[in-house]
Amino acid sequence: MTAPAVRPPPLTGVRVLDLSRVLAGPWAGQLLADLGADVVKVEKPQGGDDTRAWGPPYLKDGSGRDTTEAAYFLCANRNKRSVAIDIATPAGQAQVRALAQQADVVLENFKVGGLKRYGLDYASLSAANPRLVYCSITGFGQTGPYAARAGYDFLIQGMGGLMSVTGRPDGEAGAGPQKVGVALTDIMTGLYATIAVQAALAEREKSGLGQHIDLALLDVQIACLANQASNYLAGKIVPRRMGNAHPNIVPYQDFPTADGDIILAVGNDEQFARFCKVAGHPEWSGDERFATNAQRVANRAVLVPLLRQATVMRTSADWIAALEAAGVPCGPINRIDEVFADPQVQSRGLHIDMPHALAGSVPLVANPIRLSGSPVAYQRPPPMLGEHTAEVLAQWLGAQEPA
Repeated sequence: MTAPAVRPPPLTGVRVLDLSRVLAGPWAGQLLADLGADVVKVEKPQGGDDTRAWGPPYLKDGSGRDTTEAAYFLCANRNKRSVAIDIATPAGQAQVRALAQQADVVLENFKVGGLKRYGLDYASLSAANPRLVYCSITGFGQTGPYAARAGYDFLIQGMGGLMSVTGRPDGEAGAGPQKVGVALTDIMTGLYATIAVQAALAEREKSGLGQHIDLALLDVQIACLANQASNYLAGKIVPRRMGNAHPNIVPYQDFPTADGDIILAVGNDEQFARFCKVAGHPEWSGDERFATNAQRVANRAVLVPLLRQATVMRTSADWIAALEAAGVPCGPINRIDEVFADPQVQSRGLHIDMPHALAGSVPLVANPIRLSGSPVAYQRPPPMLGEHTAEVLAQWLGAQEPA
């Protein structure tokens, strides 16, 4: 029986004009490119995307010397082609308008109204291309009292409530609001943008018309408060920082071991009973204070110290082996070097290498989407500034000089 033929990535044939920079917009552009879209990244000729200068570290060549390519830029710009155009000039504006007439999608993250003066706003471009899907990413959206403000991930993590529930509880050493260790609001906004673009393209198949997508970092951050927002809206209790503890589940946090720490993620009463047996304290699961999750949440101040006294008696490896054998969810707290050394991560191929003109090869993180019939494709490394200007202008517009 022959294996089914692998089909092209699902967005093959879709043209995306990416006017965005830094992370949220480029993240969406990279996802669309991984899924097969032809993504053309328009960059200013002097310096390009801001993140090109956000180093060190920089990609190293075969001799271990720094290249000009910052690691930050590399994380969000795979599979794109870079075109250097100065949109502050009339000639550059004309070229971008011409490119937009050939595009299915435009991504941009300028301030509200920032592109209107160049004639590159949704109203202007959709008048010439009614099928255009135009995705605007801003800090606060196109409307409202904050619309004109600049928005940055760190700022939005604070304003959107995430930092109020992240960090050690008040009264503990090191207490205080804490941002997440990656620009998570930007990443989530990139994901929402990707979903919205694909939804608009699907709707266009029925209506024949594109539309404007208004996506705000603040909106996304609040939407992604998930159970914490629901806990407040339903229970009228303001969630507080709890360190690594969970507001609704116990035990669901880090615990010390004889040589480090592990995470216990006990999701139901049966798992708790199995943990108690492994820990040598089967009586805990029968204790009326701990028998159900609701009782454990109510009595966490009693239970968690008992668990900590038990977990310090064995090494992390011993606990993980014993608890995994018993079907109790648990795991280590890995450094990033340990993440990429993990056998599961290696088996899933999450570290990839692509050929690169300056460095020979560039190490990247794989796309986690696994499509059986039309998988993502790694066709181009993150581009050098203006690398594809002549090529794209020739393909999309016919031969033109860069503006």
